[in-house]
This record gives sequence, structure tokens and C-alpha cells, in this order.
Amino acid sequence: MKLFYSAASPFARKVRAAAIELGLSERIQLETTDVVPGRPNRAYARAHNPLRKIPALLTDEGVTLYDSTVICEYLDALAGGGRIIPSRGADRWRVLRNHALAQGMCEACILIRYETAVRPEEHRWPVWIDDQWDRIDGGLEWFNAHPGELEGPADLGHLALGCLLGYLDLRMSHRPWRERFAQLTQWYERLEGRPSFQQTRPGAVPPPPAPGPHK
Repeated sequence: MKLFYSAASPFARKVRAAAIELGLSERIQLETTDVVPGRPNRAYARAHNPLRKIPALLTDEGVTLYDSTVICEYLDALAGGGRIIPSRGADRWRVLRNHALAQGMCEACILIRYETAVRPEEHRWPVWIDDQWDRIDGGLEWFNAHPGELEGPADLGHLALGCLLGYLDLRMSHRPWRERFAQLTQWYERLEGRPSFQQTRPGAVPPPPAPGPHK
């Protein structure tokens, strides 16, 4: 399998962390892919994802899957199912709900990043930026107020939330969150110690795939 990704992307990091948690990372080759707004990557769009978004996963069967949520579901099924996404019952909906919240927060972060780092300064919309921050802060407050949602084995919601917090540290360190959210801080410090987060830190060198056929 081959994963088209960027090391800084919280969505791609979630997929990589999921693969490590599921014991599948050695089966996946990584290919850095540029998808910068305003600079269309036409070759990538034609070959893999017409939306020009990352991550995308090329499976061993030659099928390209996107987006990150679909890829994580695929990897979970490949590992036997029910590992990071419960198969049924109330736990399934709880994990998917928590994942949706963390995923939406990641999307708000990316929108802020594009607005402040890519859009010309004279065209930026401060009120819109503040609205995105309000969504992020609201999600952080919710998770911090519900520490029970942070317990248990790492699931898809945990991975998405951890990648969100890592992205805040990477790109938005001017907005410190730890001093405001003690429960989240303690949980994230434990999560950071897991191999899935140590090996996927932006700047960390990923281990090479194991010898053998890879597609």
C-alpha cells in the first residue's frame, strides 16, 4: 500500500497513527505530496484524488481511498475490525461522535492556517478567523469537561483529538491551550508517549517498510 501524505497534516498523521496502532504501518509506503491552495497538483488529481486533498491511500488492489476517515475505517477492517472503531452498540456511536468533533476542529485549524498563511493579508477576514477559533475552543472545552471520553484504549476519536492538539502546537503555538485545559494536557502527555505519536511527529523520520512486496 502507498499513502500520499504531508508530515504536517493532522489528517495524514491520524491515518499513520492508526496504521501503527493496528500493526499495519510496515505494509504502507509513504509518499510526500504537495497540495497547496492556489497551486493545483493536476498530476495527483488525475492519478489519485480529484479533490487534490491528502491523505489518500493506494491499496494493494490498486484502488485509491480518501478521505482520512474512510482510510482509517479501511485499515481497521483490514486489521480484523472493531479495533479503533467499535463494531456496534453505543460505543460505536460515541467514538464516531467524538471523532466527528475532533475532525471538525482539525478542519477549522486548517481553514485558519490557509486564511492567515496563504491568503494575502489585505483580503483576510478577522471575524471569520475568530469564528473558527470559537469552534476549536468550544471543542477543547467539551473534551476537557468530559474526561471519561478520554479513557480506554486508543480509538479513532482519541487519534483525531491527539493530532488536533499536535497541530495546534506545531502551527499555532501563539495560542497556548495547556494552561486552560488541565485534563486534556494530562491525557495528551500520556498519548504523546505512544509509538503511534512518537513516530508520526512532524520532523520524525518514519521507519522504513519491512522487506517484502509493497504496492
